[in-house]
Formats: sequence, C-alpha cells, structure tokens
Amino acid sequence: MAFEEALGSHMKTLALLLCGGLLAPAATHYVTVAGLGGEAEYEQRFETLAKDIDKLVRATAGGGRVETLYGAQATKAKLSEALGAIGKAAAAQDALVVMLIGHGTFDGIEYKFNLPGPDVGSIELASLLDRVPGQQLVVNMTSCSGGSAAALMKEGRAVITATKNGGEKNATVFARYWAEALRDAAADSDKNEVISALEAFKYATEKTQRFYDTQKRLSTEHSQIEDTGKGEPTRTPGPDNGQGLLAGKFALLRLGSVQAAAATPGKRALLEKKEQLEQKIDQLKYARAAMPTDPYKKQLAALLLELAQTQEELDK
Repeated sequence: MAFEEALGSHMKTLALLLCGGLLAPAATHYVTVAGLGGEAEYEQRFETLAKDIDKLVRATAGGGRVETLYGAQATKAKLSEALGAIGKAAAAQDALVVMLIGHGTFDGIEYKFNLPGPDVGSIELASLLDRVPGQQLVVNMTSCSGGSAAALMKEGRAVITATKNGGEKNATVFARYWAEALRDAAADSDKNEVISALEAFKYATEKTQRFYDTQKRLSTEHSQIEDTGKGEPTRTPGPDNGQGLLAGKFALLRLGSVQAAAATPGKRALLEKKEQLEQKIDQLKYARAAMPTDPYKKQLAALLLELAQTQEELDK
C-alpha cells in the first residue's frame, strides 16, 4: 500500500509537471545593463557587449520590452525604472531576462553591482525582480557574481553567475562567450533551431574554460547555474541534480525555419505547440527516476510521435 501511495504521488507530481507552467510566454522582456568599467578599455568592452546583445534579442522578444542601459544611463535609478515599468506592464504568462555585464564586489556579506553613482546590491535587485510577474532568468556576468546567487535564487527564477562565489574577483570573460552563444548556431546543441538559456550557459562555460586552457592561465572564474530556487548552484546541470529544466525553457534566440515560423501568423501556434512538446519531453526526462519504466516509455513515445507530427505540419 505504501508503494501504491508513493507511486500515486509521483504520478500526480508528473501530471502537474507536464500540464502546468508550459504555456509559451506571451512576451519576453529583456533588461541588459553594462555597469561601470572604471577604465576606458572596460567601458568600451562592456558597452559593446550590451549593444551586441541588444541587437540579437530584439529579434526574439515577441512583443516584449527591450531595455539596454550603458554609460551614463546605466544607473540604479534607471534600472529600477526599467524593471518597474516592466512590472506594471507584464502579464503572469510573460517572461523576464535580466543580463548584467561589468564589475561586481563582495564584502563577505552582500554582493554589489558597480554602476555610475550608487551601486545596486543583490538584496535590492532581488526585491525589484520580485515585483515583476512571470518566470525569470538572471544572468550575472560580473566579477564576484557568485556572491549574488543566494539572494537572487527563487522558485520560477533561473540564476546564472560567471563566478562560483564572491571571492572570484578578477574581471570575467564569460560575458564575451555568452554574447557569442547568441549568434553562433553551434550553441544549439540539440539542433532544434532554438538557443535556450541552458544551451547558452553550457556553451559559454565551455568556451570560458577553453580560453584559460589555451592561454595557459589558472582559471579565475567558474560559472554556475541554479533554477529550482531551493538547490545548490552547479556547473553541470541535468536530471541527476534537477538543475537546468527552467533554463532550458527560455528561448533566447530562434534560428532558420523556427525564426521564420515565429514571424508567420499561420505557423506561430504550431511553433508554440512544438516548443511545449519539447518542454514536456524534458520534464519527463527529469521525472524519469521517480517513474516505473513502462509508463515512462509509453508517455515518451506518445510525446515523440506528437512532436514528429507537429514538425511535419510546420514543414509544409
């Protein structure tokens, strides 16, 4: 009886995973901030990265707001204003992506993002984000960014940091490869013509490590991700640790036929259905350990068949 109750509980959880929270966002809002450089070289580098990301995400925002702050505009007041405006306009089914580029500091207690004028702390940033409805992705690419993870972690929010803690204080190169992931088709590891936040994380992490190996330098940054709101950040997300599922749902950039379908009213609904089916398959794989083999295989086969049929309709 205990086994039957446990099985029933697992199946109920799986049903909720497969049926809930899978609606494609009505719109994705983007806020990208290039913080204080301190030196001309860093100022130019941060600004260029922010502008590059701005151009890339505008093509996939789906009617969402795109706010990019750099130079004198990259202040705490402007950041608060941008998030406040999105918070008032966003619907519950919308999504928010916040990307921070620059320098950060950590005093052993709290992380701060360096901006012209007053800096913004991780606790204050978390408070601003809490006022915006919908699922969220925060990509903090600054030095010491790992020190912000604890304050930012929350259910429904994926948090990526360029460093594993607040003690990694050197300027990071992760931001360079994160931007590169958004324009390199090679980042699309599953070849579904969508670059997800999870794929971009894995791409940028690998490229960052390769940079240090090629330069024969000791790595001074170790990127990590946490997207359950209740776990430990990790460099290797997957079903074994339960990390990466939410990040895998964030479509940062669409390519080729998928980008064309997104811009075609007659195919947009089919594309949304396809992406929902792919998300359900990922959910099922994450729930695999809690399921008997036969129900798992049966549900997976049904989803794969429906996905193939949907793809066939899209290809017409």
